Amino acid sequence: MVRAGKNPTGDPDVDDIVPSPGTERWHITSSTAEAVPHCDVILVTVPTPITHDLKPDLSFVEAAGRSVFEAMPKERNTIVVLESTVYPGVTAQTWMPIIEELGLVIGEDLEIAYCPERFNPGDSAHGVRSVARVIGCTNPEVGEALIQLYSQLTSEDVRYVGKLEVAEAAKVIENVQRDINIALVNELARIFPAMDVDVEDVLSAAATKWNFHRYTPGVGVGGHCIPVDPYYMIQRAADVGVPAGLITAARAVNRSMPSHVAGVLTEVMWSAKVSADEAKVLLLGWSYKAEVGDPRETPAEPLAETLMAKGITVGAWDPHIDGNMFPDGVIAETDLTEADGYDMVVLVTAHKACLELDWQALLSNMRTPLLYDGRRVLDLDALQSMGWQCYAVGKPLGEKSQTP
Repeated sequence: MVRAGKNPTGDPDVDDIVPSPGTERWHITSSTAEAVPHCDVILVTVPTPITHDLKPDLSFVEAAGRSVFEAMPKERNTIVVLESTVYPGVTAQTWMPIIEELGLVIGEDLEIAYCPERFNPGDSAHGVRSVARVIGCTNPEVGEALIQLYSQLTSEDVRYVGKLEVAEAAKVIENVQRDINIALVNELARIFPAMDVDVEDVLSAAATKWNFHRYTPGVGVGGHCIPVDPYYMIQRAADVGVPAGLITAARAVNRSMPSHVAGVLTEVMWSAKVSADEAKVLLLGWSYKAEVGDPRETPAEPLAETLMAKGITVGAWDPHIDGNMFPDGVIAETDLTEADGYDMVVLVTAHKACLELDWQALLSNMRTPLLYDGRRVLDLDALQSMGWQCYAVGKPLGEKSQTP
């Protein structure tokens, strides 16, 4: 795709970075052995996922390091920078045994450094060229040299922060902090409706205080960072014998949100006399984030799985996702004008196309006019006056909350 001048990332902010075919300054290859001997600096940006039992999977970091080091010429002092999200100590612990095995010498044949990838997909104000970067490296001279390189890649601050572990830890806790903050509002979104209180009313009131940080609840946390990185920190804490109770608890809350929402949807449909064996739910949006065509770790998938396990038919529509990317059993809706017979619509991803769709036309195709705002971004009063029966994450299900 890159050779064809196409953007393979799903993030429109990098559309203009991808070179046109034949651009002379770009040498694109899938062969590490071909590329490495010609490079002074190598940036490694491979996935760092988790395993099925929620443990860090460092196999990609290890394999990438080995392929780079095996192709590396001696006495060139090539700089190899890992950008993948890891816990403190991974870069050295994973790569040093390979370096020693191959007989390479730090300071003569190569240097290793860590500069975490930072950007916000779909957010042009915080894209890859407009975010601050931090560099960790044992050799301060190499760290300063990398400042010069990364300063060409971003308009924001680039800083050498000392040893590798500082930069590694900084990256992982950035996402741990967001996971914890989101977990708080998600937990409140489960508590307050039981008190017949709308969590959004509470958050709006609290936000009048100058130092309150406002977050919004949702159906779950997705992407390749926030739902994954806390497990790296949890593992490292266990390795050094220190409990990570708060991080673990926050991850449990956010991981359980799709199941919680599925339970609420089921309760709403049963209260509306929708037959269990005939219920149909349409998910609006499938990718993990608005305006991004990336389904990794999307909360839509566990939400759909939980609903289907209850015998509910699930369809999905996402203008940024190819229909063949939906899991087996999920009906891929490509044209909302043909999506009929559904009992409930659930806003999962706040794509602009989802927010601005023809709600009146969709309503006319519904078998039961139930609507659930899983992101708290819709004008529920306007939709309810149109004829929808509106519900939302963190909103009480009682009669009072359904009256405009």
